[in-house]
Amino acid sequence: MLRAMAHAEKKRNELPHGTLMLWMKNLSPRRQELIRPVIDNPREFVLLSVRATAAKLGTDPATMVRIVQRMGFENYRSFQNYLRDLSIANATSLDGMQDSAKGSANIPDYLNATMEQDVRNLNSIRTNLDAKRLESVAKRIHGARHRLILGGDLAENLVHYLEHHLTIIGLPVLTATTAGRSLHITRSIGRGDVVIAISFRKGLRQTVEGMQRARNNGAYCIGITGTYVSPIARLADDFFVAPVESNSYIDSYVAPMSLANLILVACANYDRERSLALLREAAKEQRQGFRWFEAE
Repeated sequence: MLRAMAHAEKKRNELPHGTLMLWMKNLSPRRQELIRPVIDNPREFVLLSVRATAAKLGTDPATMVRIVQRMGFENYRSFQNYLRDLSIANATSLDGMQDSAKGSANIPDYLNATMEQDVRNLNSIRTNLDAKRLESVAKRIHGARHRLILGGDLAENLVHYLEHHLTIIGLPVLTATTAGRSLHITRSIGRGDVVIAISFRKGLRQTVEGMQRARNNGAYCIGITGTYVSPIARLADDFFVAPVESNSYIDSYVAPMSLANLILVACANYDRERSLALLREAAKEQRQGFRWFEAE
């Protein structure tokens, strides 16, 4: 676990402080124009060495190293790691489909590649599991005045999944999955409240801005996102990375679902006796409630 904590801390500290706009301002106009193609098209450069990148841009390796250091990166390897996360964050459905197995590949090949990527995503959660941080999140959720979960588009499924299961163990939550509701509800969320913001890739505007608004009001914000370069990761008080990489046009939600389950298990066991008491009541309805189909 200590290794996982050290890895997560290293990744957080690997990026220079501030935003890309601020990093670029540290460069002369000429060097901004030189590095701009790399930032705009990270997928074309992420696998290239500093020598190959310099050659493609029409400059020399020493200049490339000076540019990335001036931007705030420790070395070119750190900059490459940033490009990798940036290429993942900016990937589209088309990119995933095009990058999947080509040539003589058939349906079984595509299915196997998808399963292998799902396993890699899931292993990322397992490798970086930090039980102490999850326990701390559970403590905050239990002690919060209000709990709000933000998310839209496909992440709306995770919002409702967390809402349903937290409510069962006596931790009712508010949710916002549309731009309008995110705008209005975060105005009244503030000190003593906890916000869980879920968004992947570049970050959905309504989720990022809603989290910012709540945090400015004093709420404690927990982010769930797919990369360290996500605005959710940069702006939250605490965050968890659950990769959604896929070999097809879809995002893989295997890892985010696993992370959601871990958060729910931590919350259920933080006050285990209370959870068990509420689950005993729920069990009566689950056995005999009117919602369930009974064969005649």
